[in-house]
Amino acid sequence: MAPHIPPEQRLQVESIAALLPPETRRWFDLRVIDSTGSTNADLMRDAASLPSGTVLAAERQTAGRGRRGRSWIAPAQGSLAFSVLWKFGGKAVTLSGLSLAVGVAVAQGLEEVGARGILLKWPNDLLARRDAGWAKLGGILIELNSEPASGASAVIGIGLNINLGTVACDIDQPVADLAGLGCGASRNAVLAAALRRLGVVLPAFATSGFAPFAEEWNRRHAWRGRNVQLVGEAASEAADGRAGTSGGAAPVSGVARGVAADGALLIETATGRQRIVSGDVSLRIAALNRP
Repeated sequence: MAPHIPPEQRLQVESIAALLPPETRRWFDLRVIDSTGSTNADLMRDAASLPSGTVLAAERQTAGRGRRGRSWIAPAQGSLAFSVLWKFGGKAVTLSGLSLAVGVAVAQGLEEVGARGILLKWPNDLLARRDAGWAKLGGILIELNSEPASGASAVIGIGLNINLGTVACDIDQPVADLAGLGCGASRNAVLAAALRRLGVVLPAFATSGFAPFAEEWNRRHAWRGRNVQLVGEAASEAADGRAGTSGGAAPVSGVARGVAADGALLIETATGRQRIVSGDVSLRIAALNRP
């Protein structure tokens, strides 16, 4: 059943498109649906037959996902959930750092519509300051697909908290929303702002990778210079290039130093600087270094 949302507050393709400059509209094919399990799953299923730049936004997701299989709570009207299919060509391995570049784009777009104080956490979270710590404002889930004929493509899922209201009490982690950051923009305006920046960042990433965005990401890095723990299975490299795997009972601990030009997280450990390049991991702030 379609969610009950007043007509003036519903996502509208025409309203979103009207807020995009012509140079941005040419990149995207906008689609809005009432309800689906997951916009990412929908685009992954149909990726071969859809054009690059297909954007699927849903009023409600019933099976939205975050990283590591977590559910993503996206209440109708109080949140924004959408996915973008982008076809890069080449091999998926060349897409290192894509979630970080997308984070930069979304943060910039949200600032254009009045949000303040948006920070980034490796590899795919948007955060805001909350009391003595941080709260999650949004998340990015990227799923890669490689077809022999067309090369690499990515489905980029983005979930943003607009105005959670009492729903925030049902979420098992600190959360923030745009309303609390001084942004009163409609969901149509928020989606348009994100697409305006993605229309710049994604073509540039396809040409030059993450390197042009590393400085901007580091400027927004929430945990730079803080003691962190990396829990889970991760592929890492020492500063001398030696590869390794970390995870399980002995989490990597050290000081977060930012990200490298390829998107690798740099952690200064007791045994030297480690480059965390990939993995199914959870990055946590160490309790002794909370502000």
